[in-house]
Amino acid sequence: MAQSLSKVLLHVVYSTKDRAPWLSDPVVRKDLYAYMASIMNAMDCPALLINGVADHVHTLCQLSRKVAICDLLEEIKKQPSKWLKTQGTSYQGFHWQAGYGVFSVSESKGEDVKAYIQNQEEHHRKVSFQDEFRRLCEKHAVPLDERYAWD
Repeated sequence: MAQSLSKVLLHVVYSTKDRAPWLSDPVVRKDLYAYMASIMNAMDCPALLINGVADHVHTLCQLSRKVAICDLLEEIKKQPSKWLKTQGTSYQGFHWQAGYGVFSVSESKGEDVKAYIQNQEEHHRKVSFQDEFRRLCEKHAVPLDERYAWD
């Protein structure tokens, strides 16, 4: 075949270090998501939706066939972290957690995942990040070693 094609949808989830509420300002959060989306677009991994709450982020994106997941995550954590630290002295100590969760999404479930990501504020009135992450890992049959999950 002369043409290489792919469509891989990813649901990406990661927290601020120790789940500190660094992203509580909705204006900063909106600008952060726009910056993240620009990085992803530049990597040919368009963000279909980015949303979250004060202590973590969810992204639904399409993975480029030319980009490794670890490279995408390195860039969407490293560059926004540097950017956030320029948003005022109160952000100087900002860090993301070391790890992340990445889950495959079938085309038929893309809209469901978008709705889930869109409703993060409401969702987290009832469910903690840790419980949410446990459920995502369970749903996707990803073994979770909690000794290393919550930095």
